[in-house]
Amino acid sequence: MASDQTTDQAEAAMPDWSAYRGVLIVVEQRDGVAKKVSWQLLGEGKKLAAKLDAPLMALVIGEGVAHLADEAVHYGADRVFLCEAPELRTYRTRPYSRVCLKLIEEAKPEIVLFGATATGRDLAGAIATHLPTGLTADTTQLDVEPPPSRLLLASRPAFSEKMMATILCKQYRPQMATARAGVFQALPKDTERQGEIVAIEAAMREEEIAAQVLDFLHETGKLNLEDAEIIVAGGRGLGGPEPFALLAELAEALGGVVGASRAAVDAGWIGHEHQVGQTGATVRPKLYFAIGISGAVQHTVGMSHADVVVAINKDEKAPIFQFAHYGMVGDLFKLVPAITQEVKNRRTLFGKPAADTTASVPTLERSEAK
Repeated sequence: MASDQTTDQAEAAMPDWSAYRGVLIVVEQRDGVAKKVSWQLLGEGKKLAAKLDAPLMALVIGEGVAHLADEAVHYGADRVFLCEAPELRTYRTRPYSRVCLKLIEEAKPEIVLFGATATGRDLAGAIATHLPTGLTADTTQLDVEPPPSRLLLASRPAFSEKMMATILCKQYRPQMATARAGVFQALPKDTERQGEIVAIEAAMREEEIAAQVLDFLHETGKLNLEDAEIIVAGGRGLGGPEPFALLAELAEALGGVVGASRAAVDAGWIGHEHQVGQTGATVRPKLYFAIGISGAVQHTVGMSHADVVVAINKDEKAPIFQFAHYGMVGDLFKLVPAITQEVKNRRTLFGKPAADTTASVPTLERSEAK
């Protein structure tokens, strides 16, 4: 009886969130170019909005970014809020967060999603603090409970990436989450699609903003795993740093880049910028080679959306074979050079000469993995 009374009291104390409806995606852009994760979130947001029978909204902030509002409609948004002002040309936490807070107060979305980028994490955290509400970071799965609960089910790996945890925000609105790039699929761009674009005003003037952006230093030659179409990744099974030269040769022959598991990075065999997985990059390439990688959930959560996965491992029971479309059980020090040579032969056959990579590949002294 006491337990029933406690439950009734808790339900009675729950706020009325019926005024909050719809899914809002905050579009991230730099120099007028949207981050791919924004369109990916619109694709996933469309599914969530359909289950909730609610509109899918987007927010575009910046200067000279009206074309992104049109693109947001083309990628699935029903209504786009557009805020343009000179003080919003470059990202700064305060003016951007004030725009978001004002819109959330007026539009009352029940779910707000951001890309789990440096900017997205900063902005989402600031907004959640001011509202206040809950924020689930770095989600890899999103779903909703149907009405009447309308709860966002935001899932992410937990306990050292050994299991998935689903996090709920029952007592506050909006429900907010950041999501990793490459996890969700963007809808095909439909330039014939029509939607509503609503202009909104900036919430702060330049003289009210303490931080000033003087300049951007753009990195050149930085590895971009998230946009790579072909990735050749290595793990603990390589036995050391030298065999990554074999992977680099295969990647260059294929026109791809080199990736790595957390184990290889933690061992110091290759830099963190190559890491694929929950604590690295989440990728969605057309072709992914997993070489000497066991297939722990920490890694597979970052590459499981690849179109084609090819696994090479000497252990036929390695978990990675559960994710692979094609698997090879054997010595990677024999298989990888053979595949590389075959790729070069076929490129030459079809009039695409393979690059000569021998000068940049160190001589390997070992012939088998440890």
